[in-house]
Amino acid sequence: MSRSSDAERAWESLLRLHAAVLPRLERAVATDGGLPLGWYDVLLELNDAGGRLTMGKLGERVVLSRTRVSRLVDDLVAAGLVGREVNPDDGRSAYAVLTAAGRRRFLAGAKAYLPAIDREFAPVGRDGVRALADAIEQALIAIDPEAPIRSR
Repeated sequence: MSRSSDAERAWESLLRLHAAVLPRLERAVATDGGLPLGWYDVLLELNDAGGRLTMGKLGERVVLSRTRVSRLVDDLVAAGLVGREVNPDDGRSAYAVLTAAGRRRFLAGAKAYLPAIDREFAPVGRDGVRALADAIEQALIAIDPEAPIRSR
């Protein structure tokens, strides 16, 4: 049996890390933040975009449930956290719009989500986390120069 390449090892480690950390973050956001992580993901993207995205753009940006974005937005609309607006330039598409209540719930969720991320990565140390983030961002930019990268 041959040894895995560094690229294969990195990919496998990234997938395993995601699988290990995601349920822990989901619990933290649901328990301490009061909303499902999928909702938080949509609210995060809307907040970062200034409160408004077309459904297509939102689908490109969310990390957790790209295939379920329309359903997630329907749930968020029913909860009063997001609104839908017809796109005046294209009647076939719509905007998802963050409501004031949605922004408040997002901020409450962030109070649980951000410390949970810090806790999960604390064992790696500050320099290790920075190196990991830099390497992943470099790979992402090389693959997709248009990919949104969070500010440092």
